Amino acid sequence: MMRQIWIERHGPPEVLALREAAMPTPRAGEVLIQVAAAGVNFADIMARRGVYPDAPRPPCVVGYEVAGEVIALGEGVAEFAVGQSVAALTRFGGYSTHVTVPQVQVFQLPAGLDPAHGAALPLTYLTAYQLVVAMGRLGKGETVLIHSAGGGVGLSAIELAHIVGAEVIGVASRAKHDFLRSRGVTRLVDARSEDLVTRVKALTDGRGVDLALDPIGGRSWRQSVDCLAPLGRLGAFGFAAAADRPGRWLPMLRAAAGVPWLRFTPLALMNANHGVFGVNLGHLWGETAMLRRWLLDILRWQSEGKINPVVDRSFPFAEAAAAHAHIEARRNVGKVLLVPRADSCPPAAR
Repeated sequence: MMRQIWIERHGPPEVLALREAAMPTPRAGEVLIQVAAAGVNFADIMARRGVYPDAPRPPCVVGYEVAGEVIALGEGVAEFAVGQSVAALTRFGGYSTHVTVPQVQVFQLPAGLDPAHGAALPLTYLTAYQLVVAMGRLGKGETVLIHSAGGGVGLSAIELAHIVGAEVIGVASRAKHDFLRSRGVTRLVDARSEDLVTRVKALTDGRGVDLALDPIGGRSWRQSVDCLAPLGRLGAFGFAAAADRPGRWLPMLRAAAGVPWLRFTPLALMNANHGVFGVNLGHLWGETAMLRRWLLDILRWQSEGKINPVVDRSFPFAEAAAAHAHIEARRNVGKVLLVPRADSCPPAAR
């Protein structure tokens, strides 16, 4: 038997429950992985709260990324061997002690990279790669504004920005500023106590930034657009404002009301010489060749010492609710993981 964390119904973290289920068997072209660590992402929290349209309906198991050991191979799998340490992308189902994954979504971990840090790589760094490199086209000497700079994607984007030779302005609570300075970010904004636009303009001698990465949405997108320099781009990669308050639909409506819809029209963007693009890695699952190219770049940079995934905390499966609450309270600096433990649990409720 394997163990999984189920979202039994939409609601607070306490709706997460540990259950047993039958051990999966790899089909042709699949790899069976014994999970050592599973990544927790804000999309999982929005799925639990019922404001993530792509998520399956409860009861369900979410989770986009895992790392662990290959323990069985399906027919036709030649690239991997039993005993290899790997990371994998899982479009749901990652909150499990064992997962079967198509081999095209599995990647061998570089020597010396432990599974915990391996699980911190796939989704956050691929999202950051799409934002910074593939679509943001950030260049040497340009400046990027990174909201939620202390989160998993934020820290990944900082490293990629440094690789391409760009300057970084990080937005985070003041409690995270010292850590961000240790990651090479010298220009910082505490949006809770400072006016974001005024501060960013002051830090850029009035010019603004070339790229703004914003996972918050709502009113925050308006501020990010106000921070753009001529030819500036806004990369939207989440709508966290919809989960800022308890409830399901009212926070979503409030966040939507704050979006500057009229400034996102083609005519408005043309007149402002601005660009707006969106990133949803979950809608690129069919682009496996492209995702593999991106992740191979990321793994190469990791092996060269150019990136270093940050793990904030690891929670045992039995404390999945605490892991979600930790992220919702914005206490994490870096990646939050779920780690299997020998917890007893009741059978799955289907």
